[in-house]
Amino acid sequence: MMGCMALDLIPVTSTAATGCCSPATGSTMSAEDAERTARTLKALADPARLRLLSLIAAHDGGEACVCDLTGPVGLSQPTVSHHLKVLTDAGFVTREKRGVWAYYTLVPDAVRALTAHLGEHLLDAVDA
Repeated sequence: MMGCMALDLIPVTSTAATGCCSPATGSTMSAEDAERTARTLKALADPARLRLLSLIAAHDGGEACVCDLTGPVGLSQPTVSHHLKVLTDAGFVTREKRGVWAYYTLVPDAVRALTAHLGEHLLDAVDA
C-alpha cells in the first residue's frame, strides 16, 4: 500500500511580469554604425594584415615599400599587395607609387578613430 504524501504548494508572490535585466542606459551603436564598424574590423581580421600594419608602423616614419614586407610575412608580392589594398580601402594605410614600387604609410588617425569609437560604445558605460 502506498502512503499519501502531502504536497507543499509554493506561494505565488506576484503575477506582474518583470524584466530580468536592467535597461540599457548608455549610448548604443546603431545598426548602420555596427555594419560600418564590422566592415572596418573585417579588414583587420586577418593575421597577415595585422602583421603588415605592425611592420609598416615599425619602419622609419611609418612607411614601407611592398618589397620590404614580403619576406617578413612569408607571402608572395601579389598576395601582400592584395592585403595592402584591403588595408588601403579601409583607410589604415595610404599608397604612393614611386617608380616600379609602391610605398605604404600607416594612417595613425584611422587606428585612433577606431579605438576611440569602440571605446565610446563598449567601455564608456562600463567605466562610468
